[in-house]
Amino acid sequence: MNRSLRRYLLAGIIAPVIVFVVVDTVSLYRAALGSINTAYDRSLLASARTIGELLELQGAQLRVDVPYTALEVFDAGNKGRLYYRINGFDGQFLSGYADLPSYERKMPVRSAYAALVDFYDAEFRGQPVRMAALYQPVASQDVRGMALVQVAETLEIREALARQILLDTLRRQALLIAVVALITWWVVTRALVPVNTLSARLHERAETDLSPVRLPQLPRELAPVVAAVNDLMQRLQALMEHQRRFVRDASHQLRTPLAVLKTQVRNALDAPPGEPVPRTALADMQGTVERAIRLANQMLALAKVEQVQAQGPLQPQALDEVVREVALDLSPLIGDKALEFELQAAPAPVMGHDWMLRELVRNLLHNAIRETPRGAPLLVAVEPTAGGARLRVRDSGPGLDEQQRERLFEPFHTGHPTEGSGLGLAICRRICDALGAQLQLHNRLDAQGQMLGLDAEVDFPPPRAAPAQWRA
Repeated sequence: MNRSLRRYLLAGIIAPVIVFVVVDTVSLYRAALGSINTAYDRSLLASARTIGELLELQGAQLRVDVPYTALEVFDAGNKGRLYYRINGFDGQFLSGYADLPSYERKMPVRSAYAALVDFYDAEFRGQPVRMAALYQPVASQDVRGMALVQVAETLEIREALARQILLDTLRRQALLIAVVALITWWVVTRALVPVNTLSARLHERAETDLSPVRLPQLPRELAPVVAAVNDLMQRLQALMEHQRRFVRDASHQLRTPLAVLKTQVRNALDAPPGEPVPRTALADMQGTVERAIRLANQMLALAKVEQVQAQGPLQPQALDEVVREVALDLSPLIGDKALEFELQAAPAPVMGHDWMLRELVRNLLHNAIRETPRGAPLLVAVEPTAGGARLRVRDSGPGLDEQQRERLFEPFHTGHPTEGSGLGLAICRRICDALGAQLQLHNRLDAQGQMLGLDAEVDFPPPRAAPAQWRA
């Protein structure tokens, strides 16, 4: 599914911030709750110590008188209540709330306070309370011992304060998230302005406008995208120019034989009534029709290269078998010229399409047959190489001059206007490009520099080195 870049960026930035804020809020709340408990625990300890200081010995009896004013300083106010209990040396109840559970826990070995005190949570009269148990030493000249002072506080004020801290923290964190989201949205929107500008520029262009895209103050991250778009524009422009040139040349090339054929038919029709049409006129018309058919077939073949290229990945093919079959198909042409034909085909697997390989071999061999004089030698060889395979077609023709070599692979350019269409080598070059092969033409000279013929060599890559788009 297509996803929004803006939403992706916003989610990618804000979501981690929200997670961090939630974790930080929980951490702050726990730290605040710990600080609250520590502060109120100190208050409980102070209450217990104040009560413990009121203990006194009257002879051997432990006595205590706790006035209300002694607890008023530590009163939790309207939101909470304070309870206490005092046990004597033998654990007997002395004063306070008798129903307050007596301390039965084990006093911790280590404490953060300079006293024998233990803080713990309990329940009293159906309410949760926080309790402090303090062992208070009491001594006289004759008696000494440890009294137990317990002070309990209900949790309403602690819970209210914790809730207040939590709500304040949540409000601040929510405001922080809102500010971060707003700033992020503004920054992302500003950052995407060049993308929207590029999209608008491309939508505003005419269908035929393939000029490079120019954007002032282009961000560095968008430079590769614009460069790729401009490169695509250049390739499309070159392709369209090639298609326009091809259509122009094709129409011209087809118009020529049709015009010649029309003239030949008119000349034949101008013959005196009752006399048969001369065979030379019919032969000329047949030759013109055959050239038109060959031109149309080669134009279709050149267009078919693109179609076959899009059909799927290359498949392993036996180049030697393809060469044998094509040579057998063209054997009538070889026989008509009584050529000294030699075929050397060693096993050579290549990656390709059967039609492409056949069309490549057919065009090279057909050109060689046409250029080779009657009765002269013609060699076709297939051999494996360290880098793949090589196809060599060696004729005994006149070779290539420099003027021909410059425009050799251009469509409709031929050195034989009356025999060829100029598409054969263009088709071969296009097929080689599709197969990742290299096509080279070399004049063959003897020791005295005399022309012996032309060698057409096609070097195929090894099966694994075929173009990536053709691999399965």
